[in-house]
Amino acid sequence: MNVFIAGGTSGIGYALARHYLSKGYGVGICGRDLTKIPENDSKDIKAFQTDVCDINALLSTLQSFLVDKNELDIFINCAGSYAEDVAGRISYEEAEEMLQTNILGTVNFFEAARKVMKNQKKGRIAVIASVSGILEYENSSLYTKTKRSVIQIADAYHRALKPFGISVTTIAPGYIDTEKLRQLNQNNLSKKPFLTEVETAVSIISEAIEKQKKLIIFPTKMKWMMKSLSLLPSSLLNIIMFRKAQWMKND
Repeated sequence: MNVFIAGGTSGIGYALARHYLSKGYGVGICGRDLTKIPENDSKDIKAFQTDVCDINALLSTLQSFLVDKNELDIFINCAGSYAEDVAGRISYEEAEEMLQTNILGTVNFFEAARKVMKNQKKGRIAVIASVSGILEYENSSLYTKTKRSVIQIADAYHRALKPFGISVTTIAPGYIDTEKLRQLNQNNLSKKPFLTEVETAVSIISEAIEKQKKLIIFPTKMKWMMKSLSLLPSSLLNIIMFRKAQWMKND
């Protein structure tokens, strides 16, 4: 089995890479910054410096990874960009990076997967979205809107690729206890409800891919809380989510 993970140099992507390596799979990862990979760690993982926003570079990287392999069995996109933009706290550069990485990068990922897997007549694709993307309301953050777009893009490719024996699994997690999340919150995760450990997240995600689930939302408590919120009128949801974001920012 051969697995390639875009955005696999850190966080949940790297944890998934180590998981598949432990199962004896051929594993490749790519990212914009290879220095994120722990020094002298998992030397059997093939790493490539690649930006998902450049589809030609992504295709070239996949070809390099597969040069001595028959096919690509699993392709996962963990690449993503986050910036808090509630109450206008965001620069143009941050907004552009989120739009480019989370939307264009997702389309490039699926197109690269389609080109590689279509002739195989099989394969499993998975993309990391966010539980926040299941909510639809007018004043949701740009990050939330990009992750909702990821879910919709994945749904379109699920329909298009199913006739070719290719499964698409969308992962919509809540808060995962990664180093990046800790950095963004000055190592204080007290305001992150239903926090999931990385090892637990890896187990849930890999099982969902194995079972070819269409959409997986976790943890369960977060899933039902967000689904309950989605039933509220948009005007009320706007107020609740804005106040929630302000509360999380005020220490």
